[in-house]
Amino acid sequence: MKSISQSRLGILGGGQLGRMLIQETINYNIHVSVLDPDADAPCKNICDYFEVGSIGDYETVYNFGKYLDLITIEIEKVNIEALEQLEKEGVTVYPQPRIIRLIQDKGLQKQFFKENDIPTAAFQLFNTREQLIAAELPFPFIQKLRKDGYDGKGVKKIASEKDLEDAFEQPSLAESMVEFEKEIAVIVARNANGEMKTFPMVEMDFNPEANLVEFLISPSTYSFEIQQQAEEIAKNIASGLSMVGLLAVEMFLTKDHQILVNELAPRPHNSGHQTIEGNYTSQFGQHIRAIFNLPLGDTKAIANALMINLLGEANYEGEAVYEGLEEILEKEGVYVHLYGKKFTKPFRKMGHITVVDEDRERAIEKAKFIKDTIKVKA
Repeated sequence: MKSISQSRLGILGGGQLGRMLIQETINYNIHVSVLDPDADAPCKNICDYFEVGSIGDYETVYNFGKYLDLITIEIEKVNIEALEQLEKEGVTVYPQPRIIRLIQDKGLQKQFFKENDIPTAAFQLFNTREQLIAAELPFPFIQKLRKDGYDGKGVKKIASEKDLEDAFEQPSLAESMVEFEKEIAVIVARNANGEMKTFPMVEMDFNPEANLVEFLISPSTYSFEIQQQAEEIAKNIASGLSMVGLLAVEMFLTKDHQILVNELAPRPHNSGHQTIEGNYTSQFGQHIRAIFNLPLGDTKAIANALMINLLGEANYEGEAVYEGLEEILEKEGVYVHLYGKKFTKPFRKMGHITVVDEDRERAIEKAKFIKDTIKVKA
């Protein structure tokens, strides 16, 4: 591969993850091309080359990638066959297409966990809703589409026979309802040399209506043993996959403090945004280091960091207006990241805000104030 500053990097997807990744690539003089179906995607005005096109179409992805040195992703729903062909022709693709294929299908993910002794909730796979109904599973359970689910979409709680009437008809998995104490996550990075580093375990709170991360705190205050176990699980998965890049591992911590893996994301992730200000190396900087096979950076936390997702308000749709921005910026240690999305709609991710403070309780109080103060309306 060429030296990093001479390389032509392609990103499939031009959303906020690509935008924050580009902000890191600028430090290395990397030439960045972006492919996205949205002509007004957040990456449009900050990359070197922007192309409007489907990241799920073979010809579009192949033609976009054939003159590049390295391709990465900011979303898993991409054309795998085109990436496999580009890989055969000498274009480096990280994460590897075989890994993206695995993670595109939650059923294959679960089978990988089972075959590799990765702790996860009990599950069964179904091709149709009729098969699911015929199985007479004990209520309640969770049904997930095997493909195309994201940001809380493609997930249903089936609590009774009545809920089965609205169950997904497409191929899905059904998993036992997990009585958990906390949702946690670990991001692990691995480069082509096999070097691995994890970011400190984080704790997450979800918006129950949107099923999106609303509030995240780093580092965790759970015991060293729990944090070490979560980090080892993440390392074992990355090592088992021989993947290159970042892997976000979302997990449940049960009420008896067992850890069960929920889902994987082979890219920068919402559970790592606080690393931009809160850690010595950000998840985006680490992803660049990993895919270019550079030494991985120091992942230690600088201070307590809380991340608040900035979601579109429930009853507003149209050109985005940010209320309360001046009030929150009066607080020390508050960092605003708006994603360049012109239009808001209910629960759309419009940005995030990070609070960094040496005092954990003070950081939490600021985060609560921010959550109550800033609103995205139209």
